[in-house]
Amino acid sequence: MKNIEKIDLFNFDLEIGKQKPYISLSYQVFGQPIGSYPIIVVNHSLTGNSNVSGEKGWWNGIIGKNKAIDTNYFTVITFNIPGNGYDDVLENLIDNYRDFTVRDMARIFWEGLSFLKIEKLFAVIGGSLGGAIAWEMAVLQPDKIENLIPIATDWKATDWVIANVLIQDQILNHSDDPIVDARLHATLLYRTPEYVNQRFQRNKLDSSSILQIENWLLDHGLKLKDRYRLAAYKLMNHLLKTNDITRNRKDFLAVANTIQANIHLVAIDSDYLFIVDESRKTYFGLKNIKQNVFYHQIQSIHGHDAFLIEFNQLSDILNPILSNHKQPNYVNA
Repeated sequence: MKNIEKIDLFNFDLEIGKQKPYISLSYQVFGQPIGSYPIIVVNHSLTGNSNVSGEKGWWNGIIGKNKAIDTNYFTVITFNIPGNGYDDVLENLIDNYRDFTVRDMARIFWEGLSFLKIEKLFAVIGGSLGGAIAWEMAVLQPDKIENLIPIATDWKATDWVIANVLIQDQILNHSDDPIVDARLHATLLYRTPEYVNQRFQRNKLDSSSILQIENWLLDHGLKLKDRYRLAAYKLMNHLLKTNDITRNRKDFLAVANTIQANIHLVAIDSDYLFIVDESRKTYFGLKNIKQNVFYHQIQSIHGHDAFLIEFNQLSDILNPILSNHKQPNYVNA
């Protein structure tokens, strides 16, 4: 059974001006108990969830005993983005998905941390959509995070990202088999032509006319359909286009300059969704105004999904950042 805790939020004011009477925020805790160890918040990606460690944890190559995020020394908290369906409560799915933004989700996460009486975080780490939420969390509470580590993401949705969100949204709302069909498109976007061509080489399944690439793609679609709700997919996809820490604020450098955390940008050289050139522009812009900003790059044929695959490279990046783990209590007594 899933070891999920829950926090109830009432009368939450959304960024667009509407009020959500009730939001269920579920989460999991890994490693040390909340209270006396440095706390790391890990934000999941679009089809991810709070289960980051252990046998079926989607980041079990990174989080665990004696791993890069070492649960011998850290308290790891992972929130489910409300509406992602991981709590298996149908009433908690969100149908009015266009009402929500990345900023709303970052504010909800801070509400959860406040409920847990957590005032300071050793690190906030997020991949893809989770990294976008991490950026927003840092802007909302610029003095409460020691290390901000956004991975395979950006502080804003580019035109390219927005265009792909539109394609996904059209598929999800108009296809006869929306989750499968949307996943076919997304899976190719998350990988690279080099990876696909090298792996499959136009080969067919044994005694079949079906090409291996076709079987692989369909398998990805069907597996997601088995575990994921349509409402959740629509919401998570939509959130990507709402990513912009400058919306109704000042320009990027002015906003980012308020962040006191060490900022470690982690890009993937072959990422087709959050392209590496945008991360480099962000880094060089920030270097003009901040000393505690760093750039790291994963080399991979796997594309955007490399942050879920290249555990050795990612561990090499995270280890020196997280090595200073003998920190004071981060929780109010």
